[in-house]
Amino acid sequence: MHYQIDNLDKQLLRLLMQNVNRAYTDIAKELGVSGGTIHVRLKKLTEMGIVQGAQLQVNPAAIGYDVCAFIGVFLEKGSEYKKAVEQMRQIPEIVELHYTTGSYSMFAKIICRDTKHLREVLNEKMQVIDGVQRTETFISLEESISRQIAIE
Repeated sequence: MHYQIDNLDKQLLRLLMQNVNRAYTDIAKELGVSGGTIHVRLKKLTEMGIVQGAQLQVNPAAIGYDVCAFIGVFLEKGSEYKKAVEQMRQIPEIVELHYTTGSYSMFAKIICRDTKHLREVLNEKMQVIDGVQRTETFISLEESISRQIAIE
């Protein structure tokens, strides 16, 4: 769905995407409006579904999770998708899961401590899910770009 937002909304989004912890009063000063205006605009953007909350980002490697892998999941039948998703939701190492077109039924991003942990997740958690025919694993050597969509 396409929402109509104005230039002030876009400026507000750009500033918050750079630093979500920035005080509304600082943003208001920079944009030449009141703090109340910033609060109201952010509430409106949230109610419209444009802003979907704020998250604390943890560096997995800094807490001992050194392996990022992408898993292509082949399901036996497309009708197994919803059941498989519910079971995969229970696997904490899966940080993203997408229903895809192409060769795979689903594509997952998982974070593990090491390759032994990765093997355990694959063999003992993912590949035993009803409907999962097989998986294909791609280990990330480096994340080169991580960003949100640009607000123009």
